[in-house]
Amino acid sequence: MVLFDEDPVTLISATTEQFKIAPDKDSLTRISDSLHSLGSTRQMRIDAQSQILSTLSRKLNNLKGQYDYEEERHDAGRHAAEMLKMDTEKFRIAKGANDAEIESERLSGELAALKLQLSTLEKEGVEGASRRGEDEVDEVVLKLQFFRSLGIDATQDPKTGEYTRAIIRNSNRGDVNVVNVDGKMSPNFTANMFWDAL
Repeated sequence: MVLFDEDPVTLISATTEQFKIAPDKDSLTRISDSLHSLGSTRQMRIDAQSQILSTLSRKLNNLKGQYDYEEERHDAGRHAAEMLKMDTEKFRIAKGANDAEIESERLSGELAALKLQLSTLEKEGVEGASRRGEDEVDEVVLKLQFFRSLGIDATQDPKTGEYTRAIIRNSNRGDVNVVNVDGKMSPNFTANMFWDAL
């Protein structure tokens, strides 16, 4: 056994002092504190995200329950029947509006013709019929009466007083046609359109 001149404790203490481990111990302490802070922060973030995830999961479950409830209540057959009923009602209303517009145009034509007759009678005065002869009838009135007997109503332009449109009703076919008679087409062509519509 080797004997030392100095006390082993003193020798060991002097040896450890030569290694200068104090900075390393401080570094280890700082690293340990940093790891502890990082762990705490990480745990806090995990807890926050877990709470958000739980909230979203509850919302998802609620929405899924509402969706399932609405899906059970939904009746596709009844929905299709309602849509068909609404489409039928829409077409019925559109047809009624179209018929009303045609009738309005016819009545407007009759009103314009009556206004023209009234104006003519007012111009002639009380003695106009006796001056022209009681059997003599205005040419325009005769034409309008003839056209009406065929189912044709002429519409007068209120600005110019000219007859620019004819409404032709065909009771056999059950349809109504509107023909422009503004003078841009030849009389033969217009007459053919009238006969075709009749």
